[in-house]
Amino acid sequence: MIYSVTKKYCSLKTCRIRISIFLLFNGFVLSLSASPKHAADTNYPSYHGLVMAGYQGWFHKPEKGMMYPDEKNVRIDMWPDVSEYPETYPTGLKHADGSTARFFCSSDESTVDLHFRWMKEYGIDGVFMQRFFNAARKDNTKGNAVISHAFKAASKYNRAIGIMYDLSGLKAHGEDCSSLIEDWKFLVDSLKVTNQDGAHTYIFHNGKPLVTIWGVGFPDRPYDIRDIGLKRFIDFLCNDPEYGGCSIMLGVPTYWRELGADCVHDPYLHEIIREADLIMPWMVQRFTPLLHNDMDRYRDVILRDMSWCKENGIEYVPCVTPGFSWHNLSRYAFPDDVKPSGSIPHQGGRFYWQQISTAINCGARMLYIAMFDEVNEGTAIFKCTDNPPVGKNIQFVGMDNMPSDHYLWLTGEASLILKGKKSLTFTLPKRPH
Repeated sequence: MIYSVTKKYCSLKTCRIRISIFLLFNGFVLSLSASPKHAADTNYPSYHGLVMAGYQGWFHKPEKGMMYPDEKNVRIDMWPDVSEYPETYPTGLKHADGSTARFFCSSDESTVDLHFRWMKEYGIDGVFMQRFFNAARKDNTKGNAVISHAFKAASKYNRAIGIMYDLSGLKAHGEDCSSLIEDWKFLVDSLKVTNQDGAHTYIFHNGKPLVTIWGVGFPDRPYDIRDIGLKRFIDFLCNDPEYGGCSIMLGVPTYWRELGADCVHDPYLHEIIREADLIMPWMVQRFTPLLHNDMDRYRDVILRDMSWCKENGIEYVPCVTPGFSWHNLSRYAFPDDVKPSGSIPHQGGRFYWQQISTAINCGARMLYIAMFDEVNEGTAIFKCTDNPPVGKNIQFVGMDNMPSDHYLWLTGEASLILKGKKSLTFTLPKRPH
């Protein structure tokens, strides 16, 4: 009876508080996170102090043929250093010396294990596994192997791991977040994501498993955030007695606070945001080292965002990225507007470190790195090479003569600073020989 009354007059977040008080006074456990489906503990009880990256895991070898049989099939702008992968596969591309360029497969357990071993070696706390709306459909099992391998490796190497639902692929009409409710049940029941075998490393926040929903408020999406059941999905994740008891992080546009520029002009977005525990604005492509003092603008956006979040009881996660490039993709996606290679240059890590140091200096307690393995847009921090394939029309962003593990090492340095183990420096750290 109390729940039915409060639900009408308060937000979901307020409801959860009132429900907890009601349960306490009736002799029940206060915490709503004590779902029987989730582990009672984790090695990562909070996002605070962590540097987490996004993990795509979407590079799958075709059942027939080869990956990248010719340069017309290339949609990536960085080439991975594959020298350490136990399993690699030939492509139709050639390096400058005439040797065959090879690529890895994300579905191979050895690939995922290597990536998580790198995270441990370089001190990167962990990753959010991207779970795209298409992959969440019942008849699509392509990404399940990657998630299973990732949770196994996360336990093996004691790395934090979480699920990030990406709404990309959700249609304009006839689809909403209901299917994600069923997918979360599948992930919890069948893949045991919140109660993995071995060490429990699912990332919690505020004592509860953290689930991220990315793609909320972007105007270039076909769906309307008012019509896709977002509140119903959030309510399920927070309050369901078996599968709920979760904290929520939302991935929103850079200018979510002003409801302008890259964001929908709909105040309903703020209503949704107030139901969350954390927000992570997407900063990729929004800032560049080519503009004088653009880090001042980055700083001001973060500080004003943090102020809004503090007033509304929400925590803030800055997004940082090494750079950006999608020349090879744009040749087919935008044939009349082909993008230059390295349009937001990496500058040997200087741009990356400018964002990291600025965000931490603003008071950030946690970071989101975009991305661990996305060579498609030239944002990957895993090992890449200065010796990519060559071709008539393809161009790749290299490492600027830095070691292939340069961004892994820089990310580890950021983690040490965030944990108070090293002092913050605004100049690019120099690696000891």
